Amino acid sequence: MSMGKNYRMLAKTLFGFEELLANELRELGASAVTPGVRNVSFEGDLGFMYKANLACRTAIKILKPINTFNVFKEDDLYHKIKDIAWEHYLDPDGTLAVDATVFSKQFTHSKYIALKTKDAIVDRFRELSGVRPSVDLDRPDLRINIHIDRNICTVSLDSSGASLHKRGYRVETALAPISEVLAAGLLLLSGYQGQSDFMDPMCGSGTLLIEAAMIAANVPANLNRDVFGFESWKDFDVDLYETIENALLKRIREVSVKIVGTDRDARTLNKAKANIKAANLSDFIQLEHRDFFGSEKPDSSYWHLVFNPPYDERLSIHDVAEFYGNIGNTLKRGYPGSQAWLITSNEEALKSVGLRTSKKIKVYNGKLPAKFVQYQMYQGSKKASKQ
Repeated sequence: MSMGKNYRMLAKTLFGFEELLANELRELGASAVTPGVRNVSFEGDLGFMYKANLACRTAIKILKPINTFNVFKEDDLYHKIKDIAWEHYLDPDGTLAVDATVFSKQFTHSKYIALKTKDAIVDRFRELSGVRPSVDLDRPDLRINIHIDRNICTVSLDSSGASLHKRGYRVETALAPISEVLAAGLLLLSGYQGQSDFMDPMCGSGTLLIEAAMIAANVPANLNRDVFGFESWKDFDVDLYETIENALLKRIREVSVKIVGTDRDARTLNKAKANIKAANLSDFIQLEHRDFFGSEKPDSSYWHLVFNPPYDERLSIHDVAEFYGNIGNTLKRGYPGSQAWLITSNEEALKSVGLRTSKKIKVYNGKLPAKFVQYQMYQGSKKASKQ
């Protein structure tokens, strides 16, 4: 097995996670790692492309750029796309899908750009061989990404296929679950590396618990996923892929810390249980049916808490204030010697917690701007702990 040559790639991520992803890529062995906005560019070989898809916790897509050119009108796009030797990447009777993102005054309609791209590729095949590829939006042999920024068009192959937040373990969904990539990023932002006992006291369908256990055990994020885009590429090297996968599997480690999830809703806990089982992590995670409010931490060790309180639009302002007030009271009374992080898109509600935040980070939960905040709970009084 020879190592191939390195080429540039682009990993897409969520706003605020660029440095986390850059760090992940460096640790995995990428070179020339450069964070951008919602993306990180880097260099690696074919094996590294497989590795990044398997192991990156905060990546949404790994793109392989194959061409960049100027476009000033739609005709330019059509002709320059048609000039690319698509037969290197796709069989005439294969299937394709095109995603486009457009930031430009000239070109405003991304769906139209995607359609124009597809036409150019199909026309090239029809002229070359009389056979034309067809469109398959779900599982195409080749997913193509077109990115137009002002007049610069970048054509990339999407090596991931469906977004990498689709880890393959979510069999049950609770109300408004947090995305897997968002969950992993929040854990890493909170400094969690599996070094202390972990708790999600409002665990819902278990996403934060699963991502925390995978971090603690060094399990590759996308190990449970059934398919990546690159598996249907013409140059897919199954032996190389298995070599990469096995090397990652060898790095899985024993978990010496407790990972605990609690929820006051029994049905929700059953969903968490099913997801944890699907992720093969049942041995690492304990679930308990209980209300966080009025609870105490299970033992005297240092606990790291991360949670996503249910943000229910049906709660009245009064209920929201009371709910967040209860979070603050419970942490203060029951969880000395811990740090607690929570994400909320209701910034007003944070005032009701009644504790001083030691960190505040701007993130997005889907399209909603949100704050990810840290509360430090000292053993005894803060004054005593400083002396």
